[in-house]
Amino acid sequence: MGELIMTAPVAGLTSKNRITVDDVTMLRHDVFGDGVVTRGEAEALFALDATARDKCPEWPVFFVEAVTDYIVHQEKPAGYISQDNADWLIRTISRDGMVDSRTELELLVHVLEEAKSSPVKLCTYALEQVAHAVIDGKGPLMLGGSLVPGLVAKAEVELLRRILYAHGGEGNIAITRAEAEILFKINERTATANNDPSWNDLFVKAIANFVMCSAGYEAPTRDVALRQDAFLDHAKPEIGGFFGRMVSGGLAGIIEAYRSPADTEAEWEARNMAAEALARRAETIDAGEAKWLVEHIGVDRPLYENERALLTLIKHASPEIHPALQPLLDKVA
Repeated sequence: MGELIMTAPVAGLTSKNRITVDDVTMLRHDVFGDGVVTRGEAEALFALDATARDKCPEWPVFFVEAVTDYIVHQEKPAGYISQDNADWLIRTISRDGMVDSRTELELLVHVLEEAKSSPVKLCTYALEQVAHAVIDGKGPLMLGGSLVPGLVAKAEVELLRRILYAHGGEGNIAITRAEAEILFKINERTATANNDPSWNDLFVKAIANFVMCSAGYEAPTRDVALRQDAFLDHAKPEIGGFFGRMVSGGLAGIIEAYRSPADTEAEWEARNMAAEALARRAETIDAGEAKWLVEHIGVDRPLYENERALLTLIKHASPEIHPALQPLLDKVA
């Protein structure tokens, strides 16, 4: 982070190894007093968080608020996280590719939630923190001992959903390939575990969003696309039965969230040449994403149940989404 320039109050706290409620009150006045949080102040707070071993409950709230204010609202343009600022944040909170503490993980997610727009890299880095914990049993989520490696519990699903919601912002932004890759990795490594039913719901909807939008469908907001269905509210944490529950309980509602290219024909005709170029690009991506999906599903093994549900959803939404998918779709005939 370079040479730290600390104010006298902050420098004094680094030597006493603890942060009290009174210290947080003092820091609020010192950091927010002029209405501006600088990078120097943000880096000093990181140093303080790393050195203090005894921290009051008020500290994480203040720390997350102050650093978020700097990176989201003080850096220009306000509300938009540049690639440079995203790189700075990742460098600052990373230890061998992983976030060091729960407080810093909460900071990462909160920054995504507060920003109007952020680089895909920042979202995938956040998703990778959950993957590290679920797959390898590593990272800050393991602190406290409540997480079981190799299994996706409800808490991890909600964190994944929160990250994906945050990166989508208020716009109609489809799930990216980088995000989908991480979700597939988690699914592959936990497919035979007794995962919480909400994982299947999130996985199916997120991957369907990626594939359908790549094929030219108009993306709903992520809040709509990834919303958990009511039929899962009282479901038992078991793999068996998800396919049937999805088909009977929520398939039509999921499909209705998407508008097919045919539904927006009049809009396409009214758009300019640039938009037509984007439409042609969508057709090209269609072939690429179909090939990508084929490579990720059912290679030399039976379909997992949530993969079967995913293919059923795609088949009902658009049976001719791409010929390359037909062998997979035939498996759920």
